[in-house]
Amino acid sequence: MTALITRDELKAAIDAGNVTVIDALGGEYYAQQHLPGALPLVLAEVGAEATALLPDRDAAIVTYCTNPACPNSGQVADRLTALGYSNVRKYREGIEDWVAAGLPTESA
Repeated sequence: MTALITRDELKAAIDAGNVTVIDALGGEYYAQQHLPGALPLVLAEVGAEATALLPDRDAAIVTYCTNPACPNSGQVADRLTALGYSNVRKYREGIEDWVAAGLPTESA
């Protein structure tokens, strides 16, 4: 099971610039709103895109999707781990929690 990260821990990591954030929703959801600096990567594209998007398999990576009921972030995190990424965590509460806390987002 993928380790979790809290909102406060994730915000600190984003502010420090030492994490790659992966939006596991992709598509229109990503275009409308995503966490600052997040990159879109959906499960169907992990195998083909991960190496180019995430060249350092030891770098800190955090996946997220909508909320705890959304399975996408866990699925992408599990796939990345299976591909040899060693420092993957999941922001289980997702973008709904981030927005509810009044934190900034970006759009494409």
